[in-house]
Amino acid sequence: MKADFYETLGVSRGADEKELKAAFRKLAMKFHPDRNPGDQTCEQKFKEINEAYECLKDPQKRAAYDRFGHAAFEQGGMNGAAHGFAAGGFADIFEDIFGDMMGGRRRSSGGRERGADLRYNMEITLEEAYTGKTAQIRVPASVSCGECSGTGAKPGTQPVTCSMCHGHGKVRATQGFFSIERTCPQCQGRGQTIKDPCSKCSGEGRVTEERSLSVNIPAGIEDGTRIRLANEGEAGLRGGPPGDLYIFLSVKPHEFFQRDGADLYCKVPISMTTAALGGSFEVATLDGTQTRVKVPEGTQSGRQFRLRGKGMPVLRQPQVGDLYIQTVVETPQNLSRRQRELLEEFERLSSKENSPQSSGFFSRMKDFFESFGEN
Repeated sequence: MKADFYETLGVSRGADEKELKAAFRKLAMKFHPDRNPGDQTCEQKFKEINEAYECLKDPQKRAAYDRFGHAAFEQGGMNGAAHGFAAGGFADIFEDIFGDMMGGRRRSSGGRERGADLRYNMEITLEEAYTGKTAQIRVPASVSCGECSGTGAKPGTQPVTCSMCHGHGKVRATQGFFSIERTCPQCQGRGQTIKDPCSKCSGEGRVTEERSLSVNIPAGIEDGTRIRLANEGEAGLRGGPPGDLYIFLSVKPHEFFQRDGADLYCKVPISMTTAALGGSFEVATLDGTQTRVKVPEGTQSGRQFRLRGKGMPVLRQPQVGDLYIQTVVETPQNLSRRQRELLEEFERLSSKENSPQSSGFFSRMKDFFESFGEN
């Protein structure tokens, strides 16, 4: 004798839809064949659970069962329905638990589809990254239709529940204890259809417009930073929630400064005489001031001078980086006859003490080659 459907699900005869679904979820997850491979007992139990839930979740079938018991379906009524399409079932469990983990778009209640996220590329200068700014951008995007308030239906009318899936957005074919669920082909998963579409949006519930938005760019922002503007993306279909807008920032290369985090680097060419005799020069900084850098006598090419607090601000922090000045000693070109004579005289008067690095290098190189001759 076939077991009572209420006893199979472990619920009372007065159980509501919520209690039925909760009981079915718990038992189905426990006895599903995928969780119990090769276990014939669990397979049979799962078939019984599925059959009981398919009957009791349907108000008409449940009323017939409550009045006539299993006899109400002995002429093929229950079995015939099992080969047709119906909404709900075991697939609902996986949708509730895993949502759109496999990459599908999540729908809100009523099958309303969330709008797509949008991307906007913005290029700013290093000076703007230093000070921060408020930028105005214009973004073409889909917005909710004002004519139909996003419903997609002609003003004065409303969308109606889909006759195929009964508002679930999905239909399911049952073959034995296997169930195959797919998006409802009639309403495309929305659960509703529109008989009289809005003339402005053609039933989409959204139209394309260009919007002006204000974007706050904080001081110290770095190249490649992404700023999210919530709910400023594409409008959802037929009243669905909007997506987000993502601003991707890139900082233009600067003529003088190179950036490394909060620190700035700048190469400054100086004359040979300034490097030899000493001197000074002024360098402009991003805070709008000029700073004098003193060059000591005998400065070599590549020497760095550190200017504290003259770098980039740290994003949302009180710290400021440093500016590093690297000197590049410039060799004189296009010499006059007199300049050449003076340099030649300087060369004759020079000693190893005047150029210790080059003298030491060539002395070591000479010893290196002589060591080969000894071997």
